[in-house]
Amino acid sequence: MMALLVFCALSGKASSHREAPLISNDPLADNTDLYAFRSPDNPNKITIIACYIPMQFPQGGPNYYHFGENVRYEIHIDNNILTPGDDIIYRFTFKSTNEDPTTFFDIRLGLENQKTTYKVERSIDGGATFQVIKYSGDVPPPYIGPRSISDPVVGLGVADYRTLIEKGITTANTGEKIYCGPADDPFYVDLGGIFDVGDAPRIGPNDPSYDGLACKNVSAIAIQVDISALQKDHKTVNMAADILDPDFVIGVWASATRQSKRVLNGDGTESYSGKWVQVSRLGMPLLNEVVNPIGAKDYWNYLTPYEDLPNLSYFGNYFYNPELSLYMDTTQFGSVIPSFDRLRIQRNSLGMYGFGNGQDGLYPLKGTAAVEGTALDDSLFGTLLLPAPGSPRSVDIYPIFQTGVPNLSPYQLAINKNDNPLAPGKPFVNNFLPNGGDMLRLNMAVPVTPRNDPNFNKLGLLQAAVLGLTDPAYNTTNDLQFIPNMDGFPNGRRLEDDVTRIELQAVGGIVLAVIGLPYDDYVLGGSLVTPQLSRTLAYRTGISKNDTNYREHFPYVQTPWIGTAGCCGVPAPDGGKSHNIIANHTQPMNNLNLAAPQIVAKASPNPFVSTTTISYHLEVASNVTIAVYYQDGKTAKVLVNQKQQAGNYTVNWNAGNMAKGIYTVTTIVDGKPTQSIRLLKQ
Repeated sequence: MMALLVFCALSGKASSHREAPLISNDPLADNTDLYAFRSPDNPNKITIIACYIPMQFPQGGPNYYHFGENVRYEIHIDNNILTPGDDIIYRFTFKSTNEDPTTFFDIRLGLENQKTTYKVERSIDGGATFQVIKYSGDVPPPYIGPRSISDPVVGLGVADYRTLIEKGITTANTGEKIYCGPADDPFYVDLGGIFDVGDAPRIGPNDPSYDGLACKNVSAIAIQVDISALQKDHKTVNMAADILDPDFVIGVWASATRQSKRVLNGDGTESYSGKWVQVSRLGMPLLNEVVNPIGAKDYWNYLTPYEDLPNLSYFGNYFYNPELSLYMDTTQFGSVIPSFDRLRIQRNSLGMYGFGNGQDGLYPLKGTAAVEGTALDDSLFGTLLLPAPGSPRSVDIYPIFQTGVPNLSPYQLAINKNDNPLAPGKPFVNNFLPNGGDMLRLNMAVPVTPRNDPNFNKLGLLQAAVLGLTDPAYNTTNDLQFIPNMDGFPNGRRLEDDVTRIELQAVGGIVLAVIGLPYDDYVLGGSLVTPQLSRTLAYRTGISKNDTNYREHFPYVQTPWIGTAGCCGVPAPDGGKSHNIIANHTQPMNNLNLAAPQIVAKASPNPFVSTTTISYHLEVASNVTIAVYYQDGKTAKVLVNQKQQAGNYTVNWNAGNMAKGIYTVTTIVDGKPTQSIRLLKQ
């Protein structure tokens, strides 16, 4: 079954939230995020997550957020380099019903207004024909509040919101598992800083970075399918030739289409007619938001990825000479954005190759014997990767976003290359699928990195490259090996992946450095891990995790935030089952039958007026620190700092005359942060 596919709906900003002028006026059809990854709890399935309708406030009543009735939400899959266009399409259409039009409440006396159902159709012939695979699925209502959801008289009378999620999971008649409904927005980014002329991380002492999507919800569609249903020859993953088998590469993109004519009838109704027109699309995160300039964004949303290459003369230079690179180059505007100080592009790599905007990159090698048999050989892939002089990033930014990366030089790790970037190196990626443009490309043969693996890292494929270059387990041979996080972005995209940081580091030249085109401070014959490479690796955006954890099982996205909470630090009325705000995403997950976390803590009451109690269970004897922090990260109070035996403990925090507001309690076990809880002092 194809793993998770989630369309997220809200009304603000994120990875591609409100990214273009026209679509920002039509939030119901606005793609926000897309994910594609091999399911961690079931590696025979692929997870695809796509999001729509930016920035839903949990309190957004009385008309909460619902999928549009006059929108076709589609997920497109390309699995064959030899066939033009899509190979598989899933189409979702929604219908809303007012069960009780006499009330202004969304839920009252067990009835829903705008009760939403959906139909799913699938095409396996590129959209020529569609088959209905699910006739009527139910969308859970918004998480309005405890009375609406759980009260047996005035509400729906269910135990908690997760009950609605589990009831909403269904199976199509062709085997796909499906879920559609609200969810926490899984993306995280300091939107305010990024769009304030790149101020991320924010450098002002009184202006810390802030997750602009914290406590915002999305509407989710999830679909789970076997890898064999996505592979072009219906092979199972154990039939792959190796972990980079090119026959297991898929491209995934999402779209929304509307009919071309809308008529306001003057009686409170509207009518739609005419041909269906694509109004939004999404593949790679942040592409239309920060790569394309504002004047090209609406046109981009109208095209399919298969029209990107014919329009390369229009869009190409935005990849070949990305605007952001100007602010990472000390010879141009490198001083304009102080937050990018750690990101500095190569202008004289190996003493001969320049990748600053307007330089020639590797173009001087075009047509020479040096490129024969490499990915830069015109006889293999034409002029895609070395199109013309003055296109320096055609060898890294362009393929990352537009073609995927083949397992050929120069796209192998710089092990035993001896200062020749075109020499064979260590394979670490192959998601090349050049017959379309902007897609998430995923090689389904790459194994899963378990979420409790100590090497699991939100830097995805970039972290795999770092391990491949620096870890003796991998850097002593050019043989193909599985390196943890080879299954991460930009080989697909996992929920945890910090795509904003990865993409900014990529614009800053880090991909060039790991394949043998080091930074300008490199000394021939020396280590690729130069001071500049270390500075680039150390770059942070200021926001490095989601505002809550992710679920271990389908549909993976977390329960939506509740409308009666004042902020995302306030537990839901179901006792906090819905959300557990954590410091990282690498702690073990019990539902996967893995080791239990070292410490599990909770706070009650929360919110509180003056005193609250932190209760915690310690699995094994450990050195425990429990500290309270202000919102600016400064320590407010250390509650525990000692070695403790396994068992149950409580500690009181009397906040006394401390200011009202949000505080964070962090548990640290043997020097490592393990859990954070937000507290609200009223």
